[in-house]
Amino acid sequence: MKISRNMTNSEVSDLLRAVAAAYEVKAGKNWRFKSIAYSNAAASIEHLSSEVKDLYDEGKLDEIPGVGKNITKHLSDIFKNGKSAHFEKIFEGLPPAMFELLRVDNIGPKRAYLLSKKLNISSKNPIMDLKKKAKAGFIAKLSGFGADLQNQIIEGIRSYEKRGKKRMLLSEATCIADDLISWMSRCRDCVQIEALGSLRRKASTVGDIDIAVSSKNAEKVIKHFVSYPKKRRLIEEGEKTASIVTKLGVQVDLMVQEPSSFGSLLQHFTGSKHHNIALREYALKKGFSLSEYGIKTIGKDSKSKVREFSNEDDFYNALGMEWIPPELREDSGEIEAALNKKIPKLVEISNIKADLQIHSDFDIETSHDVGSSSMEEIIKKADELGYEYIAFTEHNPSQRGHSESQIVEILKRKREKIEKINYSLKKGVKRVFNSLEIDILPGGGIALSERALELLDFALVSIHSSFNQDKKQMTKRVLSALYYPKTKIFAHPTTRKINYREGIEIDWDSIFDYCVNNNKWIEINAEPSRLDLPDFLVREAKAYGVKFTLGTDSHNVESMNNMKYGVYVARRGWATKHDIINTRSLKEFEFLISRG
Repeated sequence: MKISRNMTNSEVSDLLRAVAAAYEVKAGKNWRFKSIAYSNAAASIEHLSSEVKDLYDEGKLDEIPGVGKNITKHLSDIFKNGKSAHFEKIFEGLPPAMFELLRVDNIGPKRAYLLSKKLNISSKNPIMDLKKKAKAGFIAKLSGFGADLQNQIIEGIRSYEKRGKKRMLLSEATCIADDLISWMSRCRDCVQIEALGSLRRKASTVGDIDIAVSSKNAEKVIKHFVSYPKKRRLIEEGEKTASIVTKLGVQVDLMVQEPSSFGSLLQHFTGSKHHNIALREYALKKGFSLSEYGIKTIGKDSKSKVREFSNEDDFYNALGMEWIPPELREDSGEIEAALNKKIPKLVEISNIKADLQIHSDFDIETSHDVGSSSMEEIIKKADELGYEYIAFTEHNPSQRGHSESQIVEILKRKREKIEKINYSLKKGVKRVFNSLEIDILPGGGIALSERALELLDFALVSIHSSFNQDKKQMTKRVLSALYYPKTKIFAHPTTRKINYREGIEIDWDSIFDYCVNNNKWIEINAEPSRLDLPDFLVREAKAYGVKFTLGTDSHNVESMNNMKYGVYVARRGWATKHDIINTRSLKEFEFLISRG
């Protein structure tokens, strides 16, 4: 595992998952709980809305939910010394290739270890080496593997290769850009500061970070930028542009423009490429040329100067159209809508009245990951966020480890606790809903009996296994789970994990049609590595009349800050306040879930 003083959240999360995998491979029953602890800490850090390195610098590592005293110490060693003796000992004797193989679907820690050892997988390019040996039939010959598993692993490698180079999650890029923008705001000569490109359009992933500053004193702005205390090295320093690499290894480019033409620069460098091409083609037909400096009239007799724009509203208005929100600038009909004054009023974070997917630390005895914050801590956070109601949606109790009667007893305990909480609520959050996120079984149906289901106010259903079923099987599987009256929400519906796993194959037309006609809703999961339903499917679903819910999928209170990322996805899907169920008041929501 690559370890350094300046690891990003995703790198720290990967490291902790590798430690968890090492414990699982090496350990007997006594080490199982350590593996779980590291997996929970990895999930907690992956979901953070702040950089873990910044929290270390501020002495706040121990405030991260799920990160205990020992993990805090080991991470502190890394951020201070660039290494951890404890982790080195844990990894001792394990093949380095094993940890790379964990990136492939259908390969868990024990399989990764066995494949690495038995097939002598190269540590230089482990996944490519495994692919060659899989195609040569070596995996099928291993005890406990066989031809079917070999084919699944080959398919997993194909999916890995399709994902290609990892880009930053939107949340990671936002953390870096926000910190830099905060730094730049200390410079009195900065009039306005904005992120550009895919970050400003709130795309799910981001490459490098571009920032624009409006100023009449470019020299001072540039000097302030290149003195950024979290800079690793300077790439270039010019009169109006500069580039640095941060300590996290991310390149940031700065552009400075006079206030009089700052709107033109914002429009030009926000993109997207396809939006700008379509906009230029429209402008040319009207006799204009566009640039980052403004709009110019063209023609044989034209001697006009470039018309400057200090803001984007005036820039778009000059072309005879409404201002187009950055999230819509993908050449998907937004120019035509702007010309016809039909840009929708997109949903805003201030419209959200509830978080409808939260996992508390209630002992639900699930086989999935559990939350690390108490119900009381979550309610306090919800109060701070101004929510009117929330839902506790822990994963269903493990079917393998419980009888139906035991599951019913667990859910009765949860219902009783929530009833007591609701009785005690006095201000802020007015009601807590008793819900669950229930597995959709591979063969159809859900991992909860109807008797147990009746103990809930409503339920979310989701897929956590058998991702490679064909489209017909998967569609039938999901529809069978949505059939139950208590199941209201299809959660993180494509199952994608950005940079790690592609989404499932499913007949979305059938799903959307069923949801519209049976009062079911589709979740936009705000967890930054999911952002699921993706924006393009949000727009397709909206055209059917599907309604959406927003949930952070939080496993700790810190992650409840991620709601904005779900709102960004909704906006990119052209969703309005009316399209989102949890913009409704408590009274309206209670009525909606009471309908069959």
